[in-house]
Amino acid sequence: MSDERREVVVVDVKIPFVSMVILLVKWAIAAIPAIIILSVLAAAASMVLGGVLHWNWMGRGMV
Repeated sequence: MSDERREVVVVDVKIPFVSMVILLVKWAIAAIPAIIILSVLAAAASMVLGGVLHWNWMGRGMV
């Protein structure tokens, strides 16, 4: 392999409309489990921080 760098400029990408729609639908379907996983992680982090820092969601403040 040579050490010289080559720059590439993409001028145009041609993709059929139906293929783009299918790709975006797959992307949206794949995002659903990701949102669920991120929500579970955020809930777990909130519970841990709430327990450690004694955060309270009832509005009574620190006791």
